[in-house]
Amino acid sequence: MKSQTEISISERLADWGTGLSPAKLKGETVSKCRDLLVDSTGLCLASRNTDYVTAVINAIEPGPNTIIAHDVTASASSAALVNGTAVHGEDFDDTFEGGPIHTSAVMIPAMLAAAEIYRLSSSQIILGIVAGTELFCRLALTLPKAIHTGGFHPTAILGSFAAAFGSTVASSSDRDTIINALGITGSMASGIIEYLGDGSWTKRMHPGWAAQSGLRACAMAKAGFIGPRLVFEGEHGVFKVFAGSITPRTEQLFEDLGNLYHMDTISFKPYPCGTMVQPYIDCARQIHEQGIDPNEIVSIDCETAEGIVHRLWEPLPLKHHPPTPYAAKFSVPYGIALGLVRGYAGPDDFNEAAISDPTLLDVAGKVNYQIDPDNPYPNTFTGHVRVRLKNGEELETRQDFLRGGKQSPLTREEIDEKFYSNAKVGDYPEPESILKACNRIAEMQGDFKLISSLGSR
Repeated sequence: MKSQTEISISERLADWGTGLSPAKLKGETVSKCRDLLVDSTGLCLASRNTDYVTAVINAIEPGPNTIIAHDVTASASSAALVNGTAVHGEDFDDTFEGGPIHTSAVMIPAMLAAAEIYRLSSSQIILGIVAGTELFCRLALTLPKAIHTGGFHPTAILGSFAAAFGSTVASSSDRDTIINALGITGSMASGIIEYLGDGSWTKRMHPGWAAQSGLRACAMAKAGFIGPRLVFEGEHGVFKVFAGSITPRTEQLFEDLGNLYHMDTISFKPYPCGTMVQPYIDCARQIHEQGIDPNEIVSIDCETAEGIVHRLWEPLPLKHHPPTPYAAKFSVPYGIALGLVRGYAGPDDFNEAAISDPTLLDVAGKVNYQIDPDNPYPNTFTGHVRVRLKNGEELETRQDFLRGGKQSPLTREEIDEKFYSNAKVGDYPEPESILKACNRIAEMQGDFKLISSLGSR
């Protein structure tokens, strides 16, 4: 156990946070914030009429804070909960390779609410997004695969600390406040992955819960509440409780901190489903383009990373026949079937009609896997599909990268096109006003009053 006289991880992070300023941010990093804002708000437009967002709205506390694409307002914590659930609800939001974590589903709702609470300028909003998102990414690199192994959702656990850190830094908190906010967050971080067993909704709420937890920890720390300074590395700290199966790579937290921004490599998804499913869909689509008849398929074999088996491959009978549309988003066999049969995977491919399609289910039922011990996950997300036909022919494709990721990023035009497509899914009448507000925030022009323009008035 670290001595109480040694400088702690949270103290080192606080030293970095208090030294940050908008003027020190690189253009590439600010540009990434703009794309995160646009992608996230677009996803709120897409999911605004869904049953799960409606359920959360019906459970919130009243208040003045903005809920994106809605004409109702709520308390700050409730607004963050709704917005975070909306961003993540269709699993179409960004991913950090090396985690995997979903950053903007936590950080954008947290910082929008913080802006209205603390009356922040646009430059402070961007500063908070950068501070929290970079910590988020570095924490994920510190604990590769271990949080999932322990049965927890990394976005839910680590996102709480990111939201607390971003909120305190953006609101110009002093060193002790940042340290206490991180310490308090340790008792708020939560999120188990049991949703994988039946396709239930709890994963959807995890980023929103993390956002509201970070906001609450920030407010409590500002009010003088004290949290443990060894919240990360202590005997009962985050590293041991949530990631006890490994030795934390703490050097990842501080290596070139302030110069290298891992958040610059955050990935944007082309398909509305689990991140590691996506390279398999691409592989299957490449085979589909060769004009195969699904009825001629005998078997489909795939190589995969051991680290994703328990979430995306097993139990295999359930993945062959997902019980709900949401469960289908976390089934590699179903994703492969979409690519092979339909040649695409869009929002309408994850609904009740699609998961009952006998052709899709027949093809998904022929998919099997074997573990590749040399797979580079979680540093890189890969795909592999080998199809054997009745005539004995074999068709095989590999993809060694995540499309939309650091090796094959989406363009600004593609991100904006996705935004407008999501607005159409949600039948939102004037998406241009949302896009304009996002651009103004990213240009660091204006202040917290811009946030209200993201609501439906």
